[in-house]
Amino acid sequence: MAIVQHLIVDQFGVHVGKYSGRLKVTKAKETLVQAPLLHLESVIIASQGVSLSAAAVRSCTDRGIPIHFLSGTGTPYASLYSAGLTGTVLTRRAQLTALDTRRGLQAALAFAEGKLRNQENLLKYVAKYRKEKDPELYQKLWEAAGKIGDGLAEMDKYRQAASIDQVRFQVLGTEGRAAQHYWRALRQVIPEKYNWPGRVGRGAKDPINSALNYGYGILYSQVERACVLAGLDPYGGFIHVDRPGKPSLVLDLIEEFRQTVVDRTVAGMANKQMALDQDNRGLLTKETRRKLADRVLKRLDSPVRYEKKRRPLRAVLQSQARHLATFLRGDRENYTPFVASW
Repeated sequence: MAIVQHLIVDQFGVHVGKYSGRLKVTKAKETLVQAPLLHLESVIIASQGVSLSAAAVRSCTDRGIPIHFLSGTGTPYASLYSAGLTGTVLTRRAQLTALDTRRGLQAALAFAEGKLRNQENLLKYVAKYRKEKDPELYQKLWEAAGKIGDGLAEMDKYRQAASIDQVRFQVLGTEGRAAQHYWRALRQVIPEKYNWPGRVGRGAKDPINSALNYGYGILYSQVERACVLAGLDPYGGFIHVDRPGKPSLVLDLIEEFRQTVVDRTVAGMANKQMALDQDNRGLLTKETRRKLADRVLKRLDSPVRYEKKRRPLRAVLQSQARHLATFLRGDRENYTPFVASW
């Protein structure tokens, strides 16, 4: 039986049940997939009309295997975890009280710094493969990376504030200006056949933005899992403001990983001229969504340099969440963002 680490269920009308130490996906008595629980790390439900047995849910929660639910555009709308994972009171108290302190400010600026540095480094990464064949584009990419670096210098001005509330809008403004340079530069490396208009978030209908949005949804579920396993409250963020139902901390921490995990993956698929097919509603087809999810999850399993070792990105994500938890509790002096090499 094949090892399945991430079970993706994306067909209408299927049933997920538990049978003798494994999850089994069936449709009309036909077995489609079997995933031994021993190796399973997550379950992603990416279709309507999927039923789950109570035994399957119990088996996953007993083993710490999250079940994530995504819409057809990749928007996460629910997750199932063991109730015991939310019982880390000391960490959550420290997280919530940190918002009005310099410790919360330091965490917020670290998230922003990680985002900008990874945007800068991804542009340098794609530039180095064009130095010989397209020197003009190479120069433009480096210039854009330099402008993002200017944003990092701006961040230093905010470090003297007493809390993130005093400088939140300035930080968001710096991020926004850097994002304009980043997406404008990245647009130049996407083949014209995709007709990419530039970055569009919710409601996008073009294939590149649809792929980015769906990829972010996959990554979101992994970031949320890392936060929960580290004892953090996914809804208590620092840069992103509090709103009912808004997972602000997930949206903060995901910023360190968007470029390395999703943007690089989608840009790579586009430059390999891979088909990003859409249906007549402008949504990615099931086959494209599965292909994209597989590639994002494989990217998370790929090793990167981290703390003087080679570690899978997934492990780096979990370590960052744990470092954040210990920092907010006062057991760690600083929180340093993850920055990928180029």
